[in-house]
Amino acid sequence: MMKANPLKTVGTFGQSIWLDYIRRDLITSGQLRRLIEEDGLRGMTSNPSIFEKAIVGSHEYDEDIRTMVREGKGVETIYETLSQRDVQSAADEFRSLYDETGGRDGYVSLEVNPHLAHDTKGTVEEAHRLWRMLARPNVFIKVPATTEGLSAIQELITEGINVNVTLLFGLPRYRQVADAYLSGLATRAARGKPVAHVASVASFFVSRIDGLVDPLLEKAILHGGEKADLAKTLHGRVAIASAKMAYQLYKEIFGSGRFQSLAEQGARVQRLLWASTSTKSPHESDVKYVEALIGADTVNTAPLETLDAYRDHGDPKARLEQDVGEARSALERLPELDINIDQVTQQLEDDGVVKFNTPFDKLMQTLAGTSPRL
Repeated sequence: MMKANPLKTVGTFGQSIWLDYIRRDLITSGQLRRLIEEDGLRGMTSNPSIFEKAIVGSHEYDEDIRTMVREGKGVETIYETLSQRDVQSAADEFRSLYDETGGRDGYVSLEVNPHLAHDTKGTVEEAHRLWRMLARPNVFIKVPATTEGLSAIQELITEGINVNVTLLFGLPRYRQVADAYLSGLATRAARGKPVAHVASVASFFVSRIDGLVDPLLEKAILHGGEKADLAKTLHGRVAIASAKMAYQLYKEIFGSGRFQSLAEQGARVQRLLWASTSTKSPHESDVKYVEALIGADTVNTAPLETLDAYRDHGDPKARLEQDVGEARSALERLPELDINIDQVTQQLEDDGVVKFNTPFDKLMQTLAGTSPRL
């Protein structure tokens, strides 16, 4: 008897699996269509780092780049043309799923220029432009969850533009993100405009939390004593604990009367999307951040390697609401080890902006002609 595909089984628990990767040949080869049909893939995300690897790391785009260079196109125009074509093509592959699910799934995300992370006005203007140029209902414009991004998110939701809120790490910031979404919907509704078609996800980055906290815990373990015992119990657990508590916040916020009044007008919840779910440590399970975070009304976006691993040896169960008390306790005890989780998540946000700026700038240099192949 053939074993059920674990990736498809995840969907029976109310979670959607999306792909955190995009490249032209993934679409043109038919691989994306196979992932949709055979694995139940329900969406796709991208970011500047993914596009940099796709464009610089393959020859799929060389002819188009040469053509646009001969036409005198600037590097940012070339990048936008290439990235938008890929997003449009992928969105077209997902369009039937979007229609079948009434707009719940079938989305593809494109990020605003990462250098706009602290520029509200610039973010809003670029999001408008990208939204018009993509011209697809099943796309998200990705906006970082910086302080400046919060105002942009609210304004874009008010204007009916789908937003994938990215670079989200901390619980206080998550509450602000949800508030920006709800405020945008409320303003839109007050203006007499429909809210039923407006979609948003809040992309909570998971593994990067452990990537920063675990080395701090390892130092405490090396020092020995009572703190070492506590550090051992928390090692490798803080990211999942944070995600579990974010989900509890999600239930509180979207179970509130504030949202219910909007839901009566057709408003959708802003689903939590687990991002950065590939395992960075070779000592941990390669499906750790998929297994632990399966729960209703959520999304997990993962790279191809993680999807392949989960298809091979995933064990899907609804674990997101298991051991919530332990998750809360784990976060509450971090100060005993002199770890301030709010400072950690702010550092991750700051670092995250740099991590998207760097590959974006590298790609711009390549498109400017620094690569000998062009």
